[in-house]
Amino acid sequence: MARFETTGLDEIIESMGKMGQTTGALAEKMLFAGAEQIKLAWKQSANEHKLRLTDQMFNSIGYANKPNKASDILSIDIYPQGLSTYTKDTKGKIFIRKKAIRNAEIAFVNHYGTSKRPGTHWVDTADDIAGPLVEEELQKIYDEWLEKNGYL
Repeated sequence: MARFETTGLDEIIESMGKMGQTTGALAEKMLFAGAEQIKLAWKQSANEHKLRLTDQMFNSIGYANKPNKASDILSIDIYPQGLSTYTKDTKGKIFIRKKAIRNAEIAFVNHYGTSKRPGTHWVDTADDIAGPLVEEELQKIYDEWLEKNGYL
């Protein structure tokens, strides 16, 4: 799947590194605020690409309550969680699945497609939507922190 990337946050990350704030409470607050913006962008993109057949995948888009930490880097994965237990046909009739399918797999197939159905690349759309929103939100949080701690 696509990975969220932005270039507008380089200055903030560098500045936080100089102050030793890349893994503390500020970093976690910013990480979760950014994750929430990305989650909302994924949902917006799912709507735009009409990927709400049963709403199981849509409603499961989220992230863990605790970030991953590797060295001095915090990260969090945002994707559809859980399992899809039923599906619908084109007339709206519900079919219970014999074996539940991961919502992440449904997202993957919708994104990349199959030999019979083209991909929507909806996660790329979500990343394009999220970029400016995340940058704005994180800049706001960082500026507030700087002011509160006497750096501005």
